[in-house]
Amino acid sequence: MRAFAAASVVVAVMAAVMAGCHKPEQVVEPIPRAKKNYEAQLPPGALALRKITDPRQIPDFTRACGDTAGVRDAVANSLNYLAKPSSRANFPYGEVTHEQAAASLRAFAALLDSGRSPSDLAAALREQFDVYISVGCDYAGTVLFTAYYTPIFDGSPVRTERFRWPLYGPPADLVKGPDGSPVSPMPDRRTIELQNLYAGQELAWLADPFEAYVAQVQGSAKLRMPDGSLATVGYTANNGHDYRSVRAELVKDGRIGPRDGLPAMLAYFKARPEQVTEYTWRNPRYVFFAPVEDGRPRGCLNEPVTAYRTIATDKRIYPAACLAFLSTTMPERRGGTIVDAPLSGFALDQDAGGAIRAAGRCDLYVGVGPEAGELAGRAQNEGRLYYLFLKPSLIPPGTLAPAAP
Repeated sequence: MRAFAAASVVVAVMAAVMAGCHKPEQVVEPIPRAKKNYEAQLPPGALALRKITDPRQIPDFTRACGDTAGVRDAVANSLNYLAKPSSRANFPYGEVTHEQAAASLRAFAALLDSGRSPSDLAAALREQFDVYISVGCDYAGTVLFTAYYTPIFDGSPVRTERFRWPLYGPPADLVKGPDGSPVSPMPDRRTIELQNLYAGQELAWLADPFEAYVAQVQGSAKLRMPDGSLATVGYTANNGHDYRSVRAELVKDGRIGPRDGLPAMLAYFKARPEQVTEYTWRNPRYVFFAPVEDGRPRGCLNEPVTAYRTIATDKRIYPAACLAFLSTTMPERRGGTIVDAPLSGFALDQDAGGAIRAAGRCDLYVGVGPEAGELAGRAQNEGRLYYLFLKPSLIPPGTLAPAAP
């Protein structure tokens, strides 16, 4: 059963607020999807969220409040992150302080634990929390939702005739910033692979070159070793280069269709291994891994990610670890077919991604394995993205409380 309840998307254009004066609501003409630029960047210093001041524009949380599987665990992971002193570097986020971010999650967790009915819980959220909406790619709230997952691939701890494509640990001299990017320039993907620059840093070897690339793009992988054991590796750093989509390149060249996803890409390169580097080298970004001892894939906050409860956003403009609410559609399997179905519910902003670098992008983590990969590969739908923060007047005095158990 999916972790979100289906619900209608409540869409409204917010009144503009400038210089402290409320202006009349403006009618925004819809932009055809083909003409939208989901990668549009905000002006320097701008943030992705606007507070909703008209209660009619707040979405109905009722049905989502009746389907909260996994939410409590995800909240606990975010609270664990906010208990770390380093998390304070991400705040204030606009007017939202670190104390408010943590208090919001504690208050939300208390509501989840209160045993209230979905309608009472939804009413309490509207009463106690301020709701913000993403400006999206067009300042009308349009966000493109995609998905990612943790693949399971055959692997080996040593190189063999079959297992020849490495996943590297970070170079010993790598000094990285808060987002995992290096503070000093590093070579691009083509140079790293052509010159075998990081020989000796291999964590594992894969049997397929494009699978090794997919592991980098997804940020984690579970590797089925020859003895039958599973080893998990997760993102730890990157080479600092901008991400370029191989899928977009394949579509541009007419190799796959515009709605084709990861399964089509894997099949394409499985039949044409000689073309792998022709396309992967077009993406200069390279990712380094670290072992994940407990087997739980982690996001950029170094906290476990939760299927359908973790999202990845651009951490330059979105608030790390905070409570979000999604209204969109996502692929789901019904019988033998995959269809797009309405999806709405609560999630925590716990990850980032090389392709998720704008207000108009959000990536939803959908789980582990081939089924999750098939769904993730087909996800590409518009929606709305909201965030909830406890009203400042309700924030208890004092400092950050210890993380929830």
